[in-house]
Amino acid sequence: MTFTRYAIYYAPPADAAWSNWATQWLGWDMEAGTELSPLAAEGLDVASITATPRKYGLHATMKPPMRLAEGRDEAQLRAACAALASHQAPVSLQGLEIARLGRFLALRPLGDEAALNALAAACVTELDAFRAPASEAELERRRAANLSPEQEQNLTRWGYPYVLEQFRFHITLTGKLPKGDLPAVEAYLATELAPVLPKPFVIRDLALMGEAPDGRFHLIQRYALSA
Repeated sequence: MTFTRYAIYYAPPADAAWSNWATQWLGWDMEAGTELSPLAAEGLDVASITATPRKYGLHATMKPPMRLAEGRDEAQLRAACAALASHQAPVSLQGLEIARLGRFLALRPLGDEAALNALAAACVTELDAFRAPASEAELERRRAANLSPEQEQNLTRWGYPYVLEQFRFHITLTGKLPKGDLPAVEAYLATELAPVLPKPFVIRDLALMGEAPDGRFHLIQRYALSA
């Protein structure tokens, strides 16, 4: 398959109960590359609630989607991902919780995030030679979000505002919701998903992802953290 962009994700394990449920909730299995039927949740339009994050699959972004720089190819990127993972250790946190981030819902880690943030920073900085510069249109679209000075510096240097000190690990569960809809969706997730969330929450590998021409992201390869 030919990909238009690549990204480094944390991709939850396919064999865990919580990630199986959340993958079904989103409606896109990025590991199998298949669309899933929306869950039947009384009173909730799950397909609409999850429409925005569906194409990305169940994930947390470690290095945001990028076009490959001139002279770089997927084989080189694969090798660089393997090298990166080989000197990074697994990261363990207390668990995950359902949290509101503005008007969308996501899973956020519990516990000290220092090692997690360091891992994400390594993904951003050590693989940046593979990133093609952002176009002016992309830069202007990001700047429309009224960026802080530090976010503007990140955008200019790394192609994305919310990296390094501005990074906040999250696994997106919904698109932006009307404020009045948040409590019902949150309550449903608290009932169905929260009881099976992992304790502890351990990140054991990184995932190289590819964006297909239709905008859907597919898992290319996992790289075990093995330092």
